[in-house]
Amino acid sequence: MSQSLSHEERMANMNFGLVYPLYLAKITRKGRTESELLEVICWLTGYSQGEIQQLVNDKATFKTLFDGANLHANATLITGMICGYRIEEIQNPHTKNVRYLDKLVDELAKGKKMENILR
Repeated sequence: MSQSLSHEERMANMNFGLVYPLYLAKITRKGRTESELLEVICWLTGYSQGEIQQLVNDKATFKTLFDGANLHANATLITGMICGYRIEEIQNPHTKNVRYLDKLVDELAKGKKMENILR
C-alpha cells in the first residue's frame, strides 16, 4: 500500500498521550474497562502498565511508544481492515504498529473475547 510521506510522518508524530483518552472513551462506552485497554497495549508493546501511564503523562508520540517497545511476536497475526487500510499491506513500520493498536482497540470495543484479541 502506497502512502504519502506526510501521512507516515503524521502517524509517527501523533501524540499517544492525547489519543489514549480517546481509546479509553471508545472502549468504556462499550462496557469495557481501562484495565482491559492497558492489558491490550501491554501485550502489544511489552511495556508495563506503569510505563504506559508514564508515556501517556509525558504525551509521548507513537514513534516514541513503538521505538521503545518490544512488539509481541504474534503482532503479525493482527490482520484486516482498519481506518480504510488493510494492515497486511502497510509498509511503514510506525504506521503499521499504530494500526495494529487501533485494530486491537477496535476489537476490544466490539466485545471480542480477550483471549481472541491477544492472539
